[in-house]
Amino acid sequence: MQIRRVLYIDDDEDLLSLVSMVLEACAGWEVVTATEGIEGIVLARARQPDVILLDASMPDMDGITTLTHLREHDRTATIPVVFVTGCAVDLAPGDARGPVGIIAKPFDPMTLAARIEDVVTKLRALC
Repeated sequence: MQIRRVLYIDDDEDLLSLVSMVLEACAGWEVVTATEGIEGIVLARARQPDVILLDASMPDMDGITTLTHLREHDRTATIPVVFVTGCAVDLAPGDARGPVGIIAKPFDPMTLAARIEDVVTKLRALC
């Protein structure tokens, strides 16, 4: 799978802008953003991204709840989700209901695309 479209769900609008700018400029990916879980779920169903970046800690619907809803819907159940978070999460990568990877905040925006590709490549190798 070649990554072409990324959905990034995070309540930090400055970080959304930075990541969007870097991934679009450096990797040539289309980046769709959402500032809350329910908006991200709707966008994921409509836009079918190749990968979802998801903050674990958001005020209205946290990342684990958002991921649970994504996994329950046929159109989003198999989209790889990578947590991008500054807090610990109870779901380990590889858990069937969990993310395929975790990228800790703060991160280097210039290496983010390579880190995402690495996680997705490792996932493909397991399938």
